[in-house]
Amino acid sequence: MTRVWEWNRPVTVREVLEDLQKERSIAYTTVMTVLDNLHQKGWVRREAEGRAYRYEAVSTRAAYAAALMNEAWSASDNPAAALVAFFGMMSPEQRHALRDAVRMVQVDAPAEDAEQQAPQPEETAPAGEAGAQEAGAQEAGAQGAQAAPEGAGEAGPAEGDEPGASATGNGR
Repeated sequence: MTRVWEWNRPVTVREVLEDLQKERSIAYTTVMTVLDNLHQKGWVRREAEGRAYRYEAVSTRAAYAAALMNEAWSASDNPAAALVAFFGMMSPEQRHALRDAVRMVQVDAPAEDAEQQAPQPEETAPAGEAGAQEAGAQEAGAQGAQAAPEGAGEAGPAEGDEPGASATGNGR
């Protein structure tokens, strides 16, 4: 997958082979098998061109990474603690990139999101209903936090699959 992402355009088996052969000896059939496996798993789409195929990534590397992070975070029994631990592992450069990303998301947030996040005047409800409403709001918030970003999970691999996995084990 790394090679397909690096080319950033539809590529042939021959092109990937020649690129890989700059670093090591590898057989045409090995590259063809890996690309076919990636196609079967939904990581790449292919289009016939003469007697060959051109392969193109279905998703960007960034979307793949985001989906992995979301999956790991969603699987945590304490998402807040997982985020704190993750942030603690970040380099200063990564934390700076995170701050920039949060700023971009806040700038791009639709007006509806701002209205939903703004404090709302409390409505009077019978005591039993208030607790149920609060629990429902918390549950909805938790579900929203665990949802994958739009487009991140589209046409991705099956659970446990790693893009580019091959007999060499390096995915390149």
